Amino acid sequence: MPARLADFALREINDYFPAGREDHMASITIRNLEDPLKVKLRIRAAQHGRSMEDEARQILRTALTEERQSSADLGRAIRRRFAAVGSIELPPTAREPLREPQGPTR
Repeated sequence: MPARLADFALREINDYFPAGREDHMASITIRNLEDPLKVKLRIRAAQHGRSMEDEARQILRTALTEERQSSADLGRAIRRRFAAVGSIELPPTAREPLREPQGPTR
């Protein structure tokens, strides 16, 4: 989301939900939800003993409150992603000796 749009959205949210007022509840409608996704939501809700609506609320709450990893952690994220694969040893690569740099040509 572009920075100016994000700033605008935050101002709108802050205007709608004044500080100290947490009794506001918004409603949303999700259209065109694929049937397999709805089935998975229903199963997940049943496993957690919740309604589908409450499960969707919890999923949103979790997704929107977790900290975003900075791009500086990209190396760690890649390492975690492939840790189960294990290390791969590659054979050393034969290299040619460095060439002498060419001088200026006239």
